[in-house]
Amino acid sequence: MCENYIDFAKYSSLKIGGVTPVVVLEKSDKESFVAMRKYRYIGHAYNLLVSPNALNLAMLSREFDYILESEEWVEVGAMTPSGKIFAFFRKHNLRGLEFLQALPGSAGGLLMMNAGMKQYEMKDCVLSACVNGIWTQDLGLAYRHSAICGLISAVRFRKKPGFREEVLQACKIMRKTHPKLPSCGSCFKNPKGDYAGRLLELAGLKGFMKNGVGFSEQHANFLVHRGGASFEDVLWVIEYAQKKVQDRFGILLEPEVRILD
Repeated sequence: MCENYIDFAKYSSLKIGGVTPVVVLEKSDKESFVAMRKYRYIGHAYNLLVSPNALNLAMLSREFDYILESEEWVEVGAMTPSGKIFAFFRKHNLRGLEFLQALPGSAGGLLMMNAGMKQYEMKDCVLSACVNGIWTQDLGLAYRHSAICGLISAVRFRKKPGFREEVLQACKIMRKTHPKLPSCGSCFKNPKGDYAGRLLELAGLKGFMKNGVGFSEQHANFLVHRGGASFEDVLWVIEYAQKKVQDRFGILLEPEVRILD
């Protein structure tokens, strides 16, 4: 393993953060995975907000960007980007991950939060994952949630033929409402029976900005950065939105963005 310094103001999708030390793990470090549970793991830093003072950060090297296959499954390294996974599934006429064309991220991060769009989610085609060096099916996947504790180094998806072009087109339509500014994607999880974007818009937060960061005019639940904002500015906006929605609707929105402070 080695230590790199990553500038999260350039590396993260939200373009906010500082230059922070990050331990980089190689495949030869697998014996150390369990011992490194104190570390917090980052992938491609989508849907991630990192404090300039964050400690104990680790990530996998490019060795974990790969795709293998057998007759029953497709194995994907945890650092493999979503676009590469999508392209493989489409080329080989496999179904289940059509929505990845519209979702940025790495395989490990996408699994950790059970990423998806509307009714399409990672859990629908995941067979197992390698967590702390051990393959397991006990992942506890639910809406934007998993019970995974530790380091995901690889994911296996079931091979099911029949790429669904109609799902891809539906996701492309949804993607049109996503802003083009630096963003962490959806800021809040949808509360049961409702949509965070609807509540934020009714609370007057659609288009709201504070020091260059706020909610998109295109989609009220997308946290976007116009430039110049700090980590503290983002925290203030998130907490302000939670208070506004709770005061009006009695609902405390749960952040979907992962905060490492």
